[in-house]
Amino acid sequence: MTIKLYNSRLFITLATAATAIAACGGGSPLDNPPTLANPAGAAGQKLSYAYFERCVNPVLKTPLRIDINGAISVNTCASAGCHDNATGTGGALRLMAAAAPAASAATPTEVRATDMYKNYYSSLGETVVGAPDESRLLNKPLVRGVLHGGGLIFERADTAEAKTIRFWIGRPMPQGQDEFSSAAASMFDATGACRIE
Repeated sequence: MTIKLYNSRLFITLATAATAIAACGGGSPLDNPPTLANPAGAAGQKLSYAYFERCVNPVLKTPLRIDINGAISVNTCASAGCHDNATGTGGALRLMAAAAPAASAATPTEVRATDMYKNYYSSLGETVVGAPDESRLLNKPLVRGVLHGGGLIFERADTAEAKTIRFWIGRPMPQGQDEFSSAAASMFDATGACRIE
């Protein structure tokens, strides 16, 4: 009798709590929030591999100033202790520091087997295609609305490095074309330098 009484009091307490939460607009405690939404992106579109190889990967390999709570140092994103594939501690982004550019005559299948492509693919996981402001690859080094254990890397959103990453994420290849699309040619100027605006 005591066990039944205890179980029914527990049930009444839980039911009352669930009702109170629902009455406050929270819905059932077992449901997802009603406002849950994924950020908008360019569905099905790819980011340029050529621009990544020539412009973005060099940013990830360049020694940059790091500010961690006022302690200033210099390091690369691809270094040990940061995002190095073997010894990095920096979350999902994994980089091969020694990745070399793919041969210009390589087929897409050959390029996809390279360390450079692994860097490209890992970087894609930190982006929302077509939406740079929703992408961790840009927001984390700016420490903008998201924690970055590596500290503040880009002091401002208008640094050349931040603009390079923004430009890449914000200009996906045309719908139906892959990451090797010739449309990427517009991302470089007449001398072959990387455009950032």
